Amino acid sequence: MKVYCPMLLSGKYFPAKCAHRGVQGGQNISPQILWGDVPRETKSFVLSFIDLHPSTQNAVHWFIINIPHSTRELSEHASGDRDKMPVGALELRNAFGDTGYDGPNISKNAGPHEYAITVRALDVEAIPVGPFSTAQECEEEMQGKILASAMVTGIFRR
Repeated sequence: MKVYCPMLLSGKYFPAKCAHRGVQGGQNISPQILWGDVPRETKSFVLSFIDLHPSTQNAVHWFIINIPHSTRELSEHASGDRDKMPVGALELRNAFGDTGYDGPNISKNAGPHEYAITVRALDVEAIPVGPFSTAQECEEEMQGKILASAMVTGIFRR
């Protein structure tokens, strides 16, 4: 399985428009994400966008479950847009208490943060959790159901 984020500048850095609105140039635009080479048995996908910096304790910036098996892309700015989000996909609350995507919002002196975009192929059509479930609860529900997984990382710095 492979995952790709064309928005990563030079294949490594997220542009300012992906950042939270509190960051100069930030527009809180969720990035376009594509994936392929998925197992034939796939029935759904889960996507996560996690800050890997030790100070954030793996803060969840975006977590989507129940993405239909036929989907191979989330378009730019898909978060919160019913016309762009695949039917049946469910955006969960992020680490900041909001539903959907919440871009990087690091302080000026924090240094660069690395973010992991992970797509997992599951052998079930849906994870039986509600819209207010946590990423941890979803991780527990996915145990034994993951067929394949792919990750791409990018860096955001101010």
